[in-house]
Amino acid sequence: MVIAVACVALLGLLLFGLGLRVSVLRGQQRVLFGSSADPADPLFRAVRAHGNAAEYIPTLAVLMLLVGARIPSWWAGLLCLLALTFRLVHAIAITRTPRRTAAAPDRFIGAMGTYAVGVALAVTALVSL
Repeated sequence: MVIAVACVALLGLLLFGLGLRVSVLRGQQRVLFGSSADPADPLFRAVRAHGNAAEYIPTLAVLMLLVGARIPSWWAGLLCLLALTFRLVHAIAITRTPRRTAAAPDRFIGAMGTYAVGVALAVTALVSL
């Protein structure tokens, strides 16, 4: 359970850190809301990274805590660490480089890893009933 709580806390820091980045960039660019549609715009990328994290982190956090409490094993810890890793990879990939027409491997790995670990957490939670 310690690993699950630590990973959830780190995901929380990631989410609020991404939100802070959006706020700082808004202040620097003097943009109150929204952003340009230019994928090369750092504010656009920051908004997308934060929005994407906000879509996945809450559900992952609930599943991680549930699985960590019901099945405190190496499997639960591994899933929690993988979820954290894939969310970090995805956030870095979006904020680091402009979106391209070709798929970015790190972004793809972060997204697919999130899906796979999310499903594994959900299935593990169901199996623990």
